[in-house]
Amino acid sequence: MSKSSPRRSFGRKSGGTITVIEAKVHRSSARNARLAFILTAVIVGLLSAVVAASYIHPILAVFAGALIGVPLGGLAWLLVRVWPVLRLLWWWTPEIGLTTVLGICWVQLANHTPMPVTLAVVTLVVGVPAALPASRRFVIAWTWCLIVRHRLRVCFAQFIIANQSGSLPLILWAKPTPVGERVWVYLRPGLSLADLEGRLDRIAVACHASTALIERASDGNAAYLRFDIKRREVLTAQVGSPLVDVIDDTIPVTERIPATVPTALDLPDVDMPTVTLPTQGKPAVKKPATTANGSKPAASAASDVDDVSDWI
Repeated sequence: MSKSSPRRSFGRKSGGTITVIEAKVHRSSARNARLAFILTAVIVGLLSAVVAASYIHPILAVFAGALIGVPLGGLAWLLVRVWPVLRLLWWWTPEIGLTTVLGICWVQLANHTPMPVTLAVVTLVVGVPAALPASRRFVIAWTWCLIVRHRLRVCFAQFIIANQSGSLPLILWAKPTPVGERVWVYLRPGLSLADLEGRLDRIAVACHASTALIERASDGNAAYLRFDIKRREVLTAQVGSPLVDVIDDTIPVTERIPATVPTALDLPDVDMPTVTLPTQGKPAVKKPATTANGSKPAASAASDVDDVSDWI
């Protein structure tokens, strides 16, 4: 009885989930790179040959178009092929930049100062922001922004695995807010606002937050979204009112007798004016109008006499 071992692609591990997406992205980028090379080489080559044909022989123009189109097609192939790596570097750009700057500063400081001075400077640079509440909150807020970007990426990867389709969106940038963090995301085919609205509880759990909100960041583009990660309440603190300082303390306090609040009120106890409605079936009596001197106007007999103008 023989066992057949499945073929494994390069960089793929059994039992993993994220590696399946990476293999899919690898195959997709290879296919797109070939298409980009062919389209770029053909289009640029033909345009270059047409332009060159007006200056040189047509056969030489074809060779000139090929010399121009093939290198540009190779450049397009390279850009599309390394796009997954560029996207990964984009996700880690803040961390890479911060690490690079700190490393350069440490090397320059260690090369130009003795060890005691180096340790004293590092202690001040690290200790002072950690000791001051304002700077400590500032550092913690921006640290959470870096963490939330990667936690959102994990959420999107899990959603794509569940849907068995889609591409990872572009997580653009993030900034701290009084209640948490705000992150701007550009979706790619496979995810939509409606899909993410039903999974906000999972996003909040992944980001270690209280709640998560999502809305469109642009009226003309449904793929451009804004995430609001909420960690705390800012409206629970008691704020002193400035109106207290406006009140004059010399004004005597007026004593007010507290009113008795009824507890068991009955309808007959309600003091309301009685409204009498007219009896149905009896026509309302119309009072004759009076003139200015108080006398009743004479009855008009015009209604009983024919109008002469009708016969003319």
